[in-house]
Amino acid sequence: MSNSKFIQTKESVTNSKAYKSTSLKKEIVESVAEETPIALIYNGISHVVMMGTPSNLEDFALGFSITEGIVNKISDIYSIEIENKDNGIELNIEIASENFANLKEIRRNLTGRTGCGLCGAESLSQAMRIPKIKNSNHQFDSKNILKALEIFSKNQILQKKTGATHASALCQNNGIIKITREDVGRHIALDKLIGASIKHEVTEDSFIITSSRASYEMIQKIAYLNLKLLVAISAPTGLAIRLAENLGITLIGFARESRYTIYSHNERIIE
Repeated sequence: MSNSKFIQTKESVTNSKAYKSTSLKKEIVESVAEETPIALIYNGISHVVMMGTPSNLEDFALGFSITEGIVNKISDIYSIEIENKDNGIELNIEIASENFANLKEIRRNLTGRTGCGLCGAESLSQAMRIPKIKNSNHQFDSKNILKALEIFSKNQILQKKTGATHASALCQNNGIIKITREDVGRHIALDKLIGASIKHEVTEDSFIITSSRASYEMIQKIAYLNLKLLVAISAPTGLAIRLAENLGITLIGFARESRYTIYSHNERIIE
Protein backbone atom coordinates (compact mmCIF):
# COMPACT_ATOMS: atom_id res chain seq x y z
CA MET A 1 0.00 0.00 0.00
CA SER A 2 1.40 3.39 -0.97
CA ASN A 3 1.86 6.10 1.65
CA SER A 4 -0.61 8.44 -0.04
CA LYS A 5 -3.33 5.77 -0.08
CA PHE A 6 -2.61 4.81 3.51
CA ILE A 7 -2.67 8.33 4.78
CA GLN A 8 -5.34 10.44 3.81
CA THR A 9 -8.65 11.90 3.53
CA LYS A 10 -9.00 15.54 4.48
CA GLU A 11 -12.38 14.92 6.11
CA SER A 12 -12.91 15.17 9.86
CA VAL A 13 -15.23 12.16 9.95
CA THR A 14 -15.27 9.14 7.65
CA ASN A 15 -17.06 5.80 7.59
CA SER A 16 -15.46 2.46 8.37
CA LYS A 17 -16.78 -1.06 8.17
CA ALA A 18 -16.92 -2.81 11.53
CA TYR A 19 -18.29 -5.89 13.28
CA LYS A 20 -20.04 -6.18 16.66
CA SER A 21 -19.04 -8.97 19.05
CA THR A 22 -22.70 -9.97 19.26
CA SER A 23 -22.91 -10.59 15.49
CA LEU A 24 -19.43 -11.25 14.12
CA LYS A 25 -20.52 -11.99 10.56
CA LYS A 26 -22.69 -8.91 10.12
CA GLU A 27 -20.86 -5.96 8.62
CA ILE A 28 -21.91 -2.54 9.86
CA VAL A 29 -20.78 1.02 9.15
CA GLU A 30 -19.34 3.19 11.92
CA SER A 31 -18.46 6.89 11.88
CA VAL A 32 -14.82 7.41 12.88
CA ALA A 33 -12.80 10.54 13.63
CA GLU A 34 -9.89 11.22 11.31
CA GLU A 35 -6.39 12.30 12.30
CA THR A 36 -3.80 13.60 9.91
CA PRO A 37 -0.22 14.89 10.14
CA ILE A 38 -0.32 18.69 10.30
CA ALA A 39 2.97 20.49 9.72
CA LEU A 40 3.37 24.03 11.03
CA ILE A 41 5.86 25.85 8.82
CA TYR A 42 7.09 29.33 9.78
CA ASN A 43 8.62 31.52 7.08
CA GLY A 44 9.44 28.42 5.04
CA ILE A 45 11.03 26.44 7.90
CA SER A 46 9.24 23.38 9.30
CA HIS A 47 8.79 23.74 13.05
CA VAL A 48 6.63 20.86 14.26
CA VAL A 49 4.29 18.14 13.01
CA MET A 50 1.20 17.36 15.08
CA MET A 51 -1.46 14.69 14.62
CA GLY A 52 -4.86 16.32 14.60
CA THR A 53 -8.32 16.60 13.09
CA PRO A 54 -8.22 18.39 9.71
CA SER A 55 -10.71 21.15 10.54
CA ASN A 56 -10.49 24.76 11.80
CA LEU A 57 -6.82 24.77 10.85
CA GLU A 58 -6.41 28.54 10.70
CA ASP A 59 -7.65 28.68 14.28
CA PHE A 60 -5.07 26.03 15.20
CA ALA A 61 -2.26 27.98 13.53
CA LEU A 62 -3.23 31.15 15.41
CA GLY A 63 -3.72 29.48 18.77
CA PHE A 64 -0.55 27.39 18.61
CA SER A 65 1.54 30.39 17.56
CA ILE A 66 0.26 32.47 20.49
CA THR A 67 0.34 29.83 23.22
CA GLU A 68 3.78 28.55 22.25
CA GLY A 69 5.14 32.09 22.48
CA ILE A 70 6.13 32.13 18.80
CA VAL A 71 4.28 35.42 18.37
CA ASN A 72 3.08 37.90 20.97
CA LYS A 73 -0.04 39.14 19.22
CA ILE A 74 -2.19 38.32 16.23
CA SER A 75 -0.72 41.19 14.17
CA ASP A 76 2.67 39.40 14.26
CA ILE A 77 1.15 36.85 11.87
CA TYR A 78 1.05 38.17 8.32
CA SER A 79 -0.58 35.23 6.56
CA ILE A 80 -1.66 31.60 6.95
CA GLU A 81 -1.91 29.32 3.93
CA ILE A 82 -3.28 25.79 4.15
CA GLU A 83 -1.85 23.33 1.64
CA ASN A 84 -3.13 19.77 1.26
CA LYS A 85 -0.44 17.20 0.51
CA ASP A 86 -0.73 13.49 -0.30
CA ASN A 87 0.60 12.58 3.13
CA GLY A 88 -0.84 15.35 5.29
CA ILE A 89 -1.46 19.09 5.56
CA GLU A 90 0.97 21.99 5.67
CA LEU A 91 0.16 25.23 7.47
CA ASN A 92 2.44 27.86 5.97
CA ILE A 93 2.58 30.72 8.45
CA GLU A 94 4.34 33.99 7.68
CA ILE A 95 5.40 35.86 10.81
CA ALA A 96 7.30 39.06 11.58
CA SER A 97 11.07 38.84 11.15
CA GLU A 98 11.69 39.60 14.83
CA ASN A 99 9.49 36.71 15.90
CA PHE A 100 11.11 34.39 13.39
CA ALA A 101 14.58 35.28 14.64
CA ASN A 102 13.47 34.40 18.16
CA LEU A 103 11.88 31.17 16.95
CA LYS A 104 15.14 30.01 15.43
CA GLU A 105 16.76 30.32 18.85
CA ILE A 106 14.27 28.03 20.56
CA ARG A 107 13.24 25.98 17.54
CA ARG A 108 11.93 22.48 17.91
CA ASN A 109 12.08 20.01 15.04
CA LEU A 110 10.02 16.96 15.87
CA THR A 111 7.08 14.77 15.03
CA GLY A 112 4.53 14.95 17.81
CA ARG A 113 2.06 12.41 19.03
CA THR A 114 -1.64 13.14 18.88
CA GLY A 115 -1.84 16.72 20.11
CA CYS A 116 1.08 16.41 22.54
CA GLY A 117 1.66 19.43 24.71
CA LEU A 118 5.28 19.84 25.79
CA CYS A 119 6.82 17.15 23.57
CA GLY A 120 10.08 18.25 22.02
CA ALA A 121 10.84 21.31 24.11
CA GLU A 122 14.59 21.80 24.03
CA SER A 123 15.07 22.78 27.68
CA LEU A 124 13.34 22.56 31.04
CA SER A 125 13.02 26.34 31.21
CA GLN A 126 11.29 26.37 27.82
CA ALA A 127 8.89 23.60 28.82
CA MET A 128 8.12 25.12 32.21
CA ARG A 129 7.68 28.74 31.13
CA ILE A 130 5.23 30.75 33.23
CA PRO A 131 3.14 33.26 31.27
CA LYS A 132 2.47 36.76 32.53
CA ILE A 133 -1.15 37.30 33.49
CA LYS A 134 -3.09 40.31 34.72
CA ASN A 135 -4.55 40.36 38.20
CA SER A 136 -8.32 40.55 38.45
CA ASN A 137 -11.12 40.03 40.95
CA HIS A 138 -13.62 38.39 38.59
CA GLN A 139 -16.04 35.98 40.24
CA PHE A 140 -18.17 33.25 38.71
CA ASP A 141 -21.66 32.15 39.66
CA SER A 142 -21.80 28.40 40.31
CA LYS A 143 -25.20 28.17 38.60
CA ASN A 144 -23.74 29.59 35.38
CA ILE A 145 -20.85 27.11 35.43
CA LEU A 146 -23.33 24.24 35.72
CA LYS A 147 -25.44 25.80 32.96
CA ALA A 148 -22.42 25.89 30.63
CA LEU A 149 -21.57 22.28 31.46
CA GLU A 150 -25.07 21.21 30.44
CA ILE A 151 -24.74 23.00 27.10
CA PHE A 152 -21.15 21.80 26.57
CA SER A 153 -22.00 18.15 25.94
CA LYS A 154 -24.65 19.13 23.39
CA ASN A 155 -22.14 21.18 21.39
CA GLN A 156 -19.71 18.30 20.79
CA ILE A 157 -20.83 17.29 17.31
CA LEU A 158 -17.77 15.19 16.37
CA GLN A 159 -17.79 13.42 19.74
CA LYS A 160 -21.44 12.47 19.30
CA LYS A 161 -20.68 10.99 15.88
CA THR A 162 -17.43 9.21 16.71
CA GLY A 163 -16.77 9.02 20.45
CA ALA A 164 -13.12 9.86 19.73
CA THR A 165 -12.62 13.60 20.11
CA HIS A 166 -11.93 16.19 22.78
CA ALA A 167 -13.53 19.62 22.96
CA SER A 168 -12.84 23.02 24.48
CA ALA A 169 -15.39 25.81 24.78
CA LEU A 170 -15.25 29.54 25.52
CA CYS A 171 -18.06 30.48 27.89
CA GLN A 172 -19.45 33.86 28.81
CA ASN A 173 -19.84 34.72 32.49
CA ASN A 174 -23.59 34.07 32.22
CA GLY A 175 -22.98 30.45 31.20
CA ILE A 176 -23.65 30.85 27.48
CA ILE A 177 -21.11 29.07 25.27
CA LYS A 178 -19.72 31.39 22.61
CA ILE A 179 -17.28 29.12 20.71
CA THR A 180 -16.58 25.37 20.70
CA ARG A 181 -13.73 23.56 18.96
CA GLU A 182 -13.10 19.80 18.72
CA ASP A 183 -10.10 17.64 17.85
CA VAL A 184 -8.70 14.17 18.45
CA GLY A 185 -5.94 15.91 20.42
CA ARG A 186 -6.93 17.72 23.61
CA HIS A 187 -4.17 20.34 23.27
CA ILE A 188 -5.08 21.00 19.66
CA ALA A 189 -8.76 21.42 20.58
CA LEU A 190 -7.69 24.08 23.08
CA ASP A 191 -5.30 25.76 20.62
CA LYS A 192 -8.11 25.88 18.04
CA LEU A 193 -10.41 27.46 20.60
CA ILE A 194 -7.81 30.05 21.59
CA GLY A 195 -7.13 30.84 17.93
CA ALA A 196 -10.84 31.32 17.27
CA SER A 197 -11.26 33.36 20.44
CA ILE A 198 -8.50 35.89 19.76
CA LYS A 199 -10.23 36.83 16.51
CA HIS A 200 -13.19 37.98 18.60
CA GLU A 201 -13.52 40.16 21.66
CA VAL A 202 -12.85 37.96 24.69
CA THR A 203 -13.82 39.53 27.98
CA GLU A 204 -11.68 38.58 30.96
CA ASP A 205 -14.73 37.36 32.87
CA SER A 206 -15.13 34.53 30.34
CA PHE A 207 -14.02 30.99 31.16
CA ILE A 208 -13.04 27.78 29.39
CA ILE A 209 -14.39 24.24 29.66
CA THR A 210 -12.30 21.32 28.40
CA SER A 211 -13.41 17.71 28.03
CA SER A 212 -10.03 16.35 29.12
CA ARG A 213 -7.91 16.30 32.24
CA ALA A 214 -6.30 19.59 33.27
CA SER A 215 -2.53 19.40 32.87
CA TYR A 216 0.17 22.02 33.38
CA GLU A 217 0.28 23.13 29.75
CA MET A 218 -3.51 23.62 29.66
CA ILE A 219 -3.11 26.23 32.42
CA GLN A 220 -0.22 27.78 30.46
CA LYS A 221 -2.41 28.10 27.39
CA ILE A 222 -5.45 29.74 28.99
CA ALA A 223 -3.17 32.23 30.75
CA TYR A 224 -2.42 33.75 27.33
CA LEU A 225 -6.07 34.87 27.18
CA ASN A 226 -5.85 36.33 30.70
CA LEU A 227 -8.73 34.09 31.77
CA LYS A 228 -9.21 33.16 35.40
CA LEU A 229 -11.23 29.94 35.29
CA LEU A 230 -10.60 26.55 33.69
CA VAL A 231 -13.24 23.85 34.09
CA ALA A 232 -12.09 20.31 33.26
CA ILE A 233 -14.30 17.27 32.91
CA SER A 234 -11.54 15.01 34.22
CA ALA A 235 -8.92 15.36 36.97
CA PRO A 236 -6.16 17.97 37.24
CA THR A 237 -2.51 17.15 37.79
CA GLY A 238 -0.67 18.37 40.88
CA LEU A 239 1.58 20.61 38.80
CA ALA A 240 -1.45 22.17 37.09
CA ILE A 241 -2.96 22.95 40.49
CA ARG A 242 0.24 24.62 41.71
CA LEU A 243 0.58 26.72 38.54
CA ALA A 244 -3.07 27.75 38.71
CA GLU A 245 -2.59 28.77 42.33
CA ASN A 246 0.50 30.78 41.38
CA LEU A 247 -1.23 32.57 38.50
CA GLY A 248 -4.46 33.32 40.35
CA ILE A 249 -6.48 30.94 38.17
CA THR A 250 -9.41 28.98 39.55
CA LEU A 251 -9.09 25.34 38.50
CA ILE A 252 -12.10 23.04 38.57
CA GLY A 253 -11.97 19.29 37.90
CA PHE A 254 -14.37 16.34 37.76
CA ALA A 255 -16.99 18.72 36.39
CA ARG A 256 -20.45 17.32 35.74
CA GLU A 257 -23.82 18.92 35.10
CA SER A 258 -24.65 18.88 38.81
CA ARG A 259 -21.31 19.06 40.64
CA TYR A 260 -17.58 19.76 40.43
CA THR A 261 -14.45 20.01 42.59
CA ILE A 262 -12.48 23.26 43.03
CA TYR A 263 -8.69 22.89 43.37
CA SER A 264 -7.46 26.49 43.45
CA HIS A 265 -8.82 29.96 44.26
CA ASN A 266 -12.25 28.83 45.41
CA GLU A 267 -12.98 32.44 46.42
CA ARG A 268 -13.85 33.20 42.79
CA ILE A 269 -16.86 30.88 42.85
CA ILE A 270 -20.06 32.29 44.34
CA GLU A 271 -23.44 30.67 44.96
